[in-house]
Amino acid sequence: MLALGQAQRRNLLFIATDDLNHCFSTYGHPVVKTPNLDRIAKNGVRFDAAYCQFPLCSPSRTSLMTGLSPDRTGVYDLQKHFRTSVPNVVTLGQLFQKNGYLSARVGKIYHYGNPGQIGTNGLDDEPSWNVRVNPRGIDKDEESKLTNHTPGRGLGSSLSFYASPASDEMHTDGKVAAESIRLMEENQGRPFFLASGLYRPHCPYIAPSKHFDQVPMEKVKLVPFAEWELTIAPKLAYWTKPANFGLTEKQRLEAMQAYYASILFADAQVGKLLDALERLKLAERTTVVFWSDHGYSLGEHGQWMKQTLFETSARTPLMISGAGVKARGKACRRTVELLDLYPTAAEMCGLSGTPENLHGKSLKPLLDNAGAEWKKPAVTQVERWEAGKPVMGYSLRNERYRYTMWGKGADGEELYDYRSDAKEMKNLASAGGALKQGMRAELDRILAQRT
Repeated sequence: MLALGQAQRRNLLFIATDDLNHCFSTYGHPVVKTPNLDRIAKNGVRFDAAYCQFPLCSPSRTSLMTGLSPDRTGVYDLQKHFRTSVPNVVTLGQLFQKNGYLSARVGKIYHYGNPGQIGTNGLDDEPSWNVRVNPRGIDKDEESKLTNHTPGRGLGSSLSFYASPASDEMHTDGKVAAESIRLMEENQGRPFFLASGLYRPHCPYIAPSKHFDQVPMEKVKLVPFAEWELTIAPKLAYWTKPANFGLTEKQRLEAMQAYYASILFADAQVGKLLDALERLKLAERTTVVFWSDHGYSLGEHGQWMKQTLFETSARTPLMISGAGVKARGKACRRTVELLDLYPTAAEMCGLSGTPENLHGKSLKPLLDNAGAEWKKPAVTQVERWEAGKPVMGYSLRNERYRYTMWGKGADGEELYDYRSDAKEMKNLASAGGALKQGMRAELDRILAQRT
């Protein structure tokens, strides 16, 4: 039986997207119009400088849901489950359960292979949830119809696409929205933590054709690239080989159009979730968190997808709106991390028993005042393999600079000033002096706390 007044406790709708960058109208993109994501921004705080902990699905999602850095969870790839390293960790979903909430997942929150494991639990964490739903849509049946510009790569890491004649509702993400709404309807009388995990815009870029029609090819513009950009940073900084996967300009444009169409498809599903909150009269007591597991490159420095420490890969969309948010319609330029979502969710919903060893910091002060003082930087890392041995790259980002070291600096360093060099065209590491030394010292201090 619910405790007195429990039905009035604040809900949390936790909307995740897979491989989303900032190419939508909320962040000023001129072509990709996303009215529903814009609704979240207008009703909350849009974080303009949010960063993932690791630009790869499983390490990032594991870190977010445990509140611990990848070095603490030990997850650097797509195979290892975090409970082999931290078996007794209390995940965000478990904390909500301990506080009397329904903790429910629809779709992808923890990692599982997209698209290979769609419809399964994949690498999920069963103790995190009271309810788990794994939708499977017509897009799984349409994979044989794909145009694949990178046939030598696995489908989950390919530049492949298909404009489907099927409706939104028949696709996996359409089913994610429908199942999430069903759970809202069935649990109006109890507090819920509902994690709704969309699969798009992750490749393969399968979306209903009407969304492709909204992105005219003549409006899609290539990201400028010159071969000399591959000499800006140490060789370990680059993941896409050869640059742009060796694609022609036409192939790159087609991939970008399909990626944009997939964002529009995801936006439409977000709209259904927001409409349901309003229809069920849940909006006033529900906090909405919208996030992506990392960013996504579309040719910057010749790089595609994720797995770099460049800005387009490490920076991720993040918005928090609705109940408990005072600074509505504001953009926050403070540097924040996905690690900060665990303590933020706990504070926004008044949860007790929050673990004391979390590596993030609650964003509540910035939700009250988007310009509040905030000194915390963000740390992102990624793993490379060199001569059969792992080499870790670590990057510290503050409001103006990024410092990156590969192999504790032995395999190269990077330093960028985004005030004068937003596209990372000038590596200042060789002449970084006191600035570089200070950022390196701060990075070392943070890593010592998070290992």
